[in-house]
Amino acid sequence: MKRFIEGADRGQSTLFPECVEDWIGEDNPVRVIDVLVDGLDLAELGFGGVDPEATGRPSYHPSVLLKLYIYGYLNRVQSSRRLEREAGRNVEVMWLLGRLAPDHKTIADFRKDNDLALRKVCARFVELCREMGLLATESVAIDGSKFKAVNNRDKNFTRAKVERRRAQLEESVARYLSQLDTADRHEPTEALAAKVTRLTEKLTKLKEEMGKLAVYERQMLASPDQQISLTDPDSRSMATSGRGSGVVGYNVQVAVDTKHHLIVTHEVTNSGSDRAQLANVAKQAKAVLQTETLEAVADRGYFSSAEILACHEAGITVTLPKPQTSGAKSDGRLGKQDFVYLPEEDAYRCPAGEQLPYRFTSEEDGKRIRRYWTTACQNCALKSQCTTGPERRIPRWEHEHLLDAVQQRLDANPLAMRQRRETVEHPFGTMRPAWGRHTSSPKRFQK
Repeated sequence: MKRFIEGADRGQSTLFPECVEDWIGEDNPVRVIDVLVDGLDLAELGFGGVDPEATGRPSYHPSVLLKLYIYGYLNRVQSSRRLEREAGRNVEVMWLLGRLAPDHKTIADFRKDNDLALRKVCARFVELCREMGLLATESVAIDGSKFKAVNNRDKNFTRAKVERRRAQLEESVARYLSQLDTADRHEPTEALAAKVTRLTEKLTKLKEEMGKLAVYERQMLASPDQQISLTDPDSRSMATSGRGSGVVGYNVQVAVDTKHHLIVTHEVTNSGSDRAQLANVAKQAKAVLQTETLEAVADRGYFSSAEILACHEAGITVTLPKPQTSGAKSDGRLGKQDFVYLPEEDAYRCPAGEQLPYRFTSEEDGKRIRRYWTTACQNCALKSQCTTGPERRIPRWEHEHLLDAVQQRLDANPLAMRQRRETVEHPFGTMRPAWGRHTSSPKRFQK
């Protein structure tokens, strides 16, 4: 006779009750959390409450709350209330905490009061990975990704948003005033009086909104970047890859080890552009890996001559493509890349074979720029394809040999960009599905 698998009787007593240890396998990740936290010097890392108070109610040791905190992030449990529930029903958490069950306020206060110490735990974990040989010290890949904050887009204000919102309010006020004028031309009725009252209330609310908007505008104009967010003050409005799309949130930067795809260092910024992030992230990665030199690869969004120079001075060799921003190329004419620099002559050779010698040096935006041109352009057969002016002038930054070296490295390794994408986008591709397409509070990555 066929039967289903039957469960145990809930009321059945056993002579030797099972212990929690029996439910946790040898390869369970909670054992790693337990060993990691027990091996940390929490007082040195800056956690409070390591030594118990002489008086008052006993408190939880910070190691208990740290284990719960790490477990929550490994298992997509952010809420302190959900962590409180897990402590009372999850066998893994019962084993990890020794059946202790902190309340949600204790859990939330622990996160709030130990922000810097939690960041040091992350740094210590990276050091541990380095000591175990899990981080390649030769190269890293750098990238950033936008994460949504808890701040709604309607609670973020820029100059353009304030102007649009004011125009909408003024249009609504004009419409309601017009409806009131129309009502005044009709004979008074009970329905008409109710309508007038309703319109008057709407006008009052609109005037209140305009008053609030004026306050937000003053705060926005006083902000360094002329932008404010009401719910999450540090978040900023940023453009994303989708056409016409954007997000109010943070730009999370990471440097990833090219061998095991582990995050070496990270930085949460509220700058929507990656342009000024290359040197900062690369230097942090170099410091974490404790190496004299480092190779870093990034995409074209990080291309900045000043950042490349800063990396060179720090002993960091970078590889990244240069964005095509040439106005001449977009107009169908010859671009600067069509001119060949001759180091020995300190001159450029144009596509027609003429040399453009050095003329003088000027300074633009704090950079020393060398100028090159020739007087042979007037009779050149390629002039119409080259320039609309009397002659074609080529500017050269005093450190442009560094940019040339970046391009040469990219030409020598055409698969570098593919390797970068497969390396640094791997962690983001793991985190986003795990935490949801739009992680609610990316500032916690900082911890």
